[in-house]
Amino acid sequence: MKGLLTSLITALTFTGLQAQTVPVAPKLVVGLTIDQLRTDYLEAFSSLYGDWGFKRLWKEGRVFRNAQYTFADVDRSSAIAAIYTGTTPSINGIVANEWMDISTFQLTGSVDDAEYMAYYGDKASSPTKLLTSTIADELKIATQGKGIVYAIAPFRDAAIFSAGHAANAALWLNPATGKWSGTTYYGEFPSWASLYNDSLSIDFRISDTTWEPVFPKTMYKFLPEWKEQEFKYKFDSNDINRFKKFITTPLVNEEVNALAKEALEKGLLGKDEIPDLLSLTYYAGNYDHKTVQECAMEMQDTYVRIDRCIAALLNLLDKEIGLQNVLILVTSTGYTDSESVDSGLYKIPNGEFHLNRCAALLNMYLMATYGEGKYVEAYHNQEIYLNHKLLENKGLNLSDVQEKAAEFLVQFSGVNEAYSARRLLLGAWTPQIHKIRNGFHRQRSGDLLIDVLPGWSIINEDTNTSKVIRYSYIPIPLIFMGYSVKPAIIQTPVTIDFIAPTLAYFMRIRAPNACEMAPITDIK
Repeated sequence: MKGLLTSLITALTFTGLQAQTVPVAPKLVVGLTIDQLRTDYLEAFSSLYGDWGFKRLWKEGRVFRNAQYTFADVDRSSAIAAIYTGTTPSINGIVANEWMDISTFQLTGSVDDAEYMAYYGDKASSPTKLLTSTIADELKIATQGKGIVYAIAPFRDAAIFSAGHAANAALWLNPATGKWSGTTYYGEFPSWASLYNDSLSIDFRISDTTWEPVFPKTMYKFLPEWKEQEFKYKFDSNDINRFKKFITTPLVNEEVNALAKEALEKGLLGKDEIPDLLSLTYYAGNYDHKTVQECAMEMQDTYVRIDRCIAALLNLLDKEIGLQNVLILVTSTGYTDSESVDSGLYKIPNGEFHLNRCAALLNMYLMATYGEGKYVEAYHNQEIYLNHKLLENKGLNLSDVQEKAAEFLVQFSGVNEAYSARRLLLGAWTPQIHKIRNGFHRQRSGDLLIDVLPGWSIINEDTNTSKVIRYSYIPIPLIFMGYSVKPAIIQTPVTIDFIAPTLAYFMRIRAPNACEMAPITDIK
């Protein structure tokens, strides 16, 4: 009787599995990362949306309104690396878009690699600086290379980090030529992308392309009183920066969709039961990196156009594969674009912090303390790098010098706190130090990190740029939709490091090798 009962259960289970319309794993996972997307902006502009973009995500998806990064100083490279590795820069090594190479004390880009040539470009690139596996890598391992992985983005770093180490291709829009570029690191350039470049890429159309508002001015809200004229941007063929500017418009997202269509139709994605991965990046930031006040109407129009791009993408996926077979992830890199400095009208405390002057004064102080020498080797992005060889030759203890330098730096106007590398690695735990430590990598970050007060501007006199410091929390969304996902809107905050293990759970593969979080399992 026991044997008969077991046989019946086995038969019923197998029959039930056979009868399911939803496959054991999604045929395709689409990861859509929208650079600079904010939940508050997304919701504030909702009256301008149609029914099939953001509103559909909100209706049919599992929406976490308040997603957060677990490390400080998030930018595009560090954000996308964190999304796909499930860990922080302290482990995956991607601390920023660029950092100081401590072997040469020259700036290096996060994906720069002279060992590999570029297709349709001159930027030698690879993911070799990414120190851990990604969800794309684990898919390749689990399927013995049969799972197809493509990444398409307006930006080189976004494409490469979302593609991982073992993808079929990572494709980005070349800011100099308007062609879709790639790297020999991944092998041959996809033939369907070459064909698109040869006849359909934006460089053939740029001189006839114009960005102007979708709607009349009266439909846009939150506009400054002085904003009387509707914007209209053309991309003159005589402007050498025309493609760079184009990439900072929402029109670039339409180009991402166009190439994604080629990948879906000709790249064999989602055509069998083996899961594939298509990683996409959109741009939702300020035009030409201006301040919000300078481009208030442009920002709203950007969200309108992204809404339409999402609608078009969902329709394309449904047509080509069926949304019941596709797991869709939508999230953001966080918001880091330019903020306006208070002109003094509202009397908010502010000031300017000059890192180069600070570094020069620190070097003078260390000379007065320890004798002649160039103690400060380099500085970048609120970090100061000391001359380790000089300290060793003088018989000085690195940790002691770091602590003494930090005590000096904290006396500067505009400095809230100065952290030594030793304090971050070995010091007592606090919530603030924990976030800074998560963004710190001992082989790529500086000896000293300077925390500047909110409202103050960090001035880079070498590049003639500035950044206004804000501590305030900016909400970003995390949305799962499609394959067996139960709709809900979740107000409780969730961290970005849940994404990779959750995707792995759906695809029935291992999470990336440095990912410690458990998956979110109650969304289906």
